[in-house]
Amino acid sequence: MQQYLKLKAENPDNLLFYRMGDFYELFFEDAEKAARLLDITLTTRGKSAGAPISMAGVPFHALEPYLAKLVRMGESAVIAEQVGDPATTKGPMERAISRIVTPGTLTDSALLDDRVDAPLLAATQLRGRLGLAWLNLANGDFRLLECAPDQLTSQLERLRPAEALIPEGLTLEGIDAKVAAVRRLADWQFDAETARRVLPEHFGTQDLSGFGAEEFGIALAAAAALFDYARATQRQSLAHVTGLRVERESEYLKMDAATRRNLELTETLRGEPSPTLFSLLDLCETAMGSRWLRHALHHPLSDRDACAQRHEAVAAFVADQGLCCEGLARVLRGISDVERITARIALRNARPRDLAALRDTLARLPELRASFPADSAPLLGEIHAQLDAPLAPTALLARAIAEEPATNVRDGGVIREGYDVELDELRSIQSNCGAFLLELEARERERSGIASLKVEFNKVHGFYIEVSHANTDKVPDDYRRRQTLKNAERYITPELKAFEDKALSAQERALAREKALWDEILENLATDIQAFQTIAQALALLDGITSFARVALRYDYCRPVFRAEPGLAIEAGRHPVVERQTDSFIANDCELSTMRRMLLVTGPNMGGKSTYMRQIALIVLLAHCGAFVPAKAAELGPIDGIFTRIGASDDLASGRSTFMVEMTEAAAILNSASPRSLVLMDEIGRGTSTFDGMALAFAIARHLLEGNQSLSLFSTHYFELTRLSVEHPECANVHLGAVEHGHRIVFLHAVEEGPASQSYGIEVAALAGIPAPVVREARRRLRALENREASGGPQADLFSALPPEAEEAPPHPALERLAGIDPDALSPREALEALYALKALQK
Repeated sequence: MQQYLKLKAENPDNLLFYRMGDFYELFFEDAEKAARLLDITLTTRGKSAGAPISMAGVPFHALEPYLAKLVRMGESAVIAEQVGDPATTKGPMERAISRIVTPGTLTDSALLDDRVDAPLLAATQLRGRLGLAWLNLANGDFRLLECAPDQLTSQLERLRPAEALIPEGLTLEGIDAKVAAVRRLADWQFDAETARRVLPEHFGTQDLSGFGAEEFGIALAAAAALFDYARATQRQSLAHVTGLRVERESEYLKMDAATRRNLELTETLRGEPSPTLFSLLDLCETAMGSRWLRHALHHPLSDRDACAQRHEAVAAFVADQGLCCEGLARVLRGISDVERITARIALRNARPRDLAALRDTLARLPELRASFPADSAPLLGEIHAQLDAPLAPTALLARAIAEEPATNVRDGGVIREGYDVELDELRSIQSNCGAFLLELEARERERSGIASLKVEFNKVHGFYIEVSHANTDKVPDDYRRRQTLKNAERYITPELKAFEDKALSAQERALAREKALWDEILENLATDIQAFQTIAQALALLDGITSFARVALRYDYCRPVFRAEPGLAIEAGRHPVVERQTDSFIANDCELSTMRRMLLVTGPNMGGKSTYMRQIALIVLLAHCGAFVPAKAAELGPIDGIFTRIGASDDLASGRSTFMVEMTEAAAILNSASPRSLVLMDEIGRGTSTFDGMALAFAIARHLLEGNQSLSLFSTHYFELTRLSVEHPECANVHLGAVEHGHRIVFLHAVEEGPASQSYGIEVAALAGIPAPVVREARRRLRALENREASGGPQADLFSALPPEAEEAPPHPALERLAGIDPDALSPREALEALYALKALQK
């Protein structure tokens, strides 16, 4: 307990898994917490201050699933291993912390989602600027960014960190347990000068100017805390973190958190993984490719030349009708996760099957390079060159690692036969043991004349010669009694004892030799970390580009064209996700330019306004990711950001109503959008009174036209807003068509020029199942309201009792009966009977 408490005092905030033989045990409050979280048995052992000591534990070989469960809950754990030698240790076995497992510092494949990154983030704020540093420990990607504090929510939505480090004395609104596991560190750990001293030492450079990071003091302060925390959790240097990259806000299209959610890039509005843009596009064969694709969707490039290079590579695959893609997919299917295996090699926690998978992948690279033409696109040429396998590590892995190695080094059978002479000799002793025993048994039978003599082995008593009691008088003089049984005696001879010592130690020495060889192999592979990282990045990019091409072929996407003139022209555009969910999707055009900056979209609910607006944003986003787009043709002018205000949601936990959320998101757009931004505004002003909402919608639309001058799609049910096109020639009215048949409505989902004639809200309510009496009353009230002048009274009187001149006479019973008749559902006889019934009501 003294040893345990000392280790626990060093890690007070984490659950301590303390190795005791075949179990990891937890004690005191840790045991009670673990029993509750992991659903394991809580017991007691011994006493402390007269009270029983709580204890809970898990088998050492089943630790990973329990750690994975804890990490998903945002918890952290410390692993204390036995490091002493049982043969020489007197008293308690020596133990030491071997690793610290936190949500943001995972590298083990059993704890990570293969297709999702889980970065560690550090954030601090100074002088009105926000400094961010984040590290993906599973691949060594280390980045910095400085931005305005109001960009924090957007950056968190983009990065999706698994764990966030913030100073104790700082409150950052937006970082909480719903976003990531939050850990507070001492303020002094966020120190830029520490980063300027420690990071160059780690990278082997004189300073950080080569990374362009010297002037980013606030972000470097965050980097200092992050780097120190990451090294502390891994208990070693981070050899695979070989560089630092400074991101700038202009590097990617601007998209705030609301936009990322509204466009359902990787998660639906309900928080589900599909159907989303990512779930549709992810035809990747490797986990690396899927992670690249996810990153690409959240990081659309501002550099149109880089986008065009990707387009050209996709076009090269599309040109051969997918034959190349299918061949690539077949080879990529056998490629392992080189990116994460490389990180585990660098951190010295790779497992035997990791190296076997890396060996097989390196062996397949020549076949992969032969599967696509390097000269068909510049980007493919770069990828082709980067996939050249390094000779030394490829040869080492082929010689050293067994074809089917054991899961763990401790189990043996990891090193290939013929790699090491000493190991082969030790294994030979074990494998030839049976032959030696048979030979010894034959010789001893002949020497003693005892035909029933047997030479055998068991784990308790080792090797022995067994002789029945009837033959004990024939036992040679050099036999020494080892055990007496009911019907026999067991003996040992000097020759058998010598062999026993050699054989029993051979296995132990073979395992020790394998472990030494394993460490030596990892040490040799560590010199090729950067080569492996280059290969991993090329594999991920190739898989992502191949997925883009396969999607383009499967769903008939076109190559977008970038043009210098502002605006966009999309012919027969489609929503990539919605069109896969319906049998007949109606494609629509969209044209925006300096002379046509805003489309004022009207039409019925359920008519397709939101779908139309989202599809324009997704086409622009896909083009800037380097993918083909769902359209017949698409030309795009310069775009610096995408902003959306779509849907209705509240944030009651933060004290924000639906209308407050709507206005907050609208304010963010009005304060951020530029003339080169694409803005989608859907149904602004719904959460307040009619006149307030109409006034706000009008003012916001006008500001987008006159102030922001953005390329905008603005949908509304306030028909009064359509007058904007009279005052502003750059505003055009379009509407989603619908046809009314009787009291029913048929949505055409086709975008047509001009404003809609009506909203069909009552018809949509009827489709939703609103009771018929309610629908009839709504129609009656609507007719009355339409007959009144808007100035006839204050808003509060709109639905008060109608004045006598506005009240309609109650409908005739015959009309009410007629309204309830469905002619298509009547037989001729029933129709005749209904006609007689109506005739009778006339009287």
